[in-house]
Amino acid sequence: MMQVVGVTNQQEVYVVSKERKFRINEILILEDPILSDPKGEVVETASYNRLLPMGYEKSVVDASILQTLRTIGYDIESDEVNIAKVRLFEEAAHPVITGCSVRLPEFEEVRHLLIKADPNESMVVGEVRGTDSIAKTMSEDLHHKLKVLEQGELREQNGIPFLFDVRSMHQYPHVGVFGGSGSGKSFGLRVMMEELMNLQIPTIVFDPHFEMEFSTVTPGLEEIAPDYSDRFLTVQIGKEVGISFTDLSTRDIISLLHAAGGQLTSSMESAVEALHKTRDTFISFSDRIRNLMEAAEAKNLDKQLQEADTPTEVERISALQKLLKKYPSVHASSLRGIDWRLRRLERSGIFTRDIKEIERGIEQRKLVSVQGSSWLLQVFATYVTGALYRKRRDYRDARMNGEEGQFFPPFVIVMDEAHNFAPKGVDSPAKSVLKEIAQEGRKYGVFLFLATQRPTLLDETITAQLNSKFVFRTVRGTDIQTLREETDLTEDEGKRLPYLRSGDTFVSSAAFGRTVFIRVRAAYTTSPHTMNPFDELMQASRQKEEGFLQALTPLLPLFDTDLVQAISSINRELGVSWEVTRLRQELEQAAKAGKIRKHVTPFQTRYDRV
Repeated sequence: MMQVVGVTNQQEVYVVSKERKFRINEILILEDPILSDPKGEVVETASYNRLLPMGYEKSVVDASILQTLRTIGYDIESDEVNIAKVRLFEEAAHPVITGCSVRLPEFEEVRHLLIKADPNESMVVGEVRGTDSIAKTMSEDLHHKLKVLEQGELREQNGIPFLFDVRSMHQYPHVGVFGGSGSGKSFGLRVMMEELMNLQIPTIVFDPHFEMEFSTVTPGLEEIAPDYSDRFLTVQIGKEVGISFTDLSTRDIISLLHAAGGQLTSSMESAVEALHKTRDTFISFSDRIRNLMEAAEAKNLDKQLQEADTPTEVERISALQKLLKKYPSVHASSLRGIDWRLRRLERSGIFTRDIKEIERGIEQRKLVSVQGSSWLLQVFATYVTGALYRKRRDYRDARMNGEEGQFFPPFVIVMDEAHNFAPKGVDSPAKSVLKEIAQEGRKYGVFLFLATQRPTLLDETITAQLNSKFVFRTVRGTDIQTLREETDLTEDEGKRLPYLRSGDTFVSSAAFGRTVFIRVRAAYTTSPHTMNPFDELMQASRQKEEGFLQALTPLLPLFDTDLVQAISSINRELGVSWEVTRLRQELEQAAKAGKIRKHVTPFQTRYDRV
């Protein structure tokens, strides 16, 4: 039996039971007929028993509740009493009746609180915590939707699946994924990417960790894991994709130079505006910069022209003089800054390709994972997000004007370490286009999934536009405070954030109207970086040892006087460049490990098979 005790109000009540322990986040129905049986969620639990001191007045167990328990017949000196603080989903018109019965709901009674979308058209992200008892009566279409990884073991679904309605993003756009190192943030982001692929929603992912690859199936899920081989595409900047320089506007070039080496001075921006010509190639633009820099730094060009020995030299110096006359206000220091940034971009290979591969993947409703170093991704993201967003916006604007237009699909942009792309309080090229998408993208069907370990460092304007937030374990007080301000997390839930298990997350979503506590489902695929680094170390050591013994065995018995002749064979077999000293060290280690036998005589040392 469960019943309401203590002082009640319109938002919270206390429920007590001797028979069962309460589970955090489980849903209860308070049988108050005047309020039409309001529903609430357990937000805090405690057990009171005779081993606790009588003066205990902390948390949900205080003196008034203990007095109420005595009044209604509980023997608190001998019985164990389970108490829960229950927060109502909707504020009641007046306080709940003290003493009314409390029961567990049937699934259909709370379906509207837990299921907001069609299971076949939604992202199955995880399992709602505290719904095990309700799941027994849920409809058949919600069974067997996922598996959960707990304590390193896969288990079947026990609770209600958490369904994220992608279609609701048209009204409540953009998603934030927050959590510290080891919280399960990247794991949760992988699950979301899998679900976007399941729904064939075009997606572009900027992957600085080279881990958003979906070919390796999680052990134990081989029978149920979808085949993603034709649903994603992995490209690297400078190899498969890049930027077509001739398609860049002057503004684009300024943004790229900013991303490549920091904020440009006003004189540097003026120089780019003056020197860039429509349809310039990288070579023509960079040559113009370097020639003008040479002219600006040259001393006494008139004298050099007089002393020129060949027609070619005369022509070159004359061209430099013309450049100086054409651009008299451009300073050499500005040109040096521009030239350094251009050379850095050139070395990255970013101008050797274009983004057609990405556009093709988006049009084919695939997930495109763009990989590269952090700074290069910031440069590339500045261009490609703007280019794709403009294509989608131009199509929608054309349709609004009654024109046909070239169809370009709605798509999702995913960024890990998002605070590097849109930092708070610091100007960055990518931030301007991301802010525009955060504020206007909903109208055009372009949405953001932004993940970061440091929500405090993410631009506030963008954070405020993230209508759904997945909050994993977070330890820093400043980050917890930021998340409290940006979500409807209660003070009690904020206190739980530093202690959440990896993979558990609070979901604060405008589409749900409340915070839901879930465990992210087991991902169907694994990251290429899942091997423990110490296991990797041991594996590499074994492979090296085996390779060395395999190359050494044909040479045994080996005398220390023959090491000079043996080293060339060893180096050739192993593909290394060892010296005799290194070979002797390896032989000593193999002998100590018992892999070979070492014989020492007054005249020489011999190494032989065991």
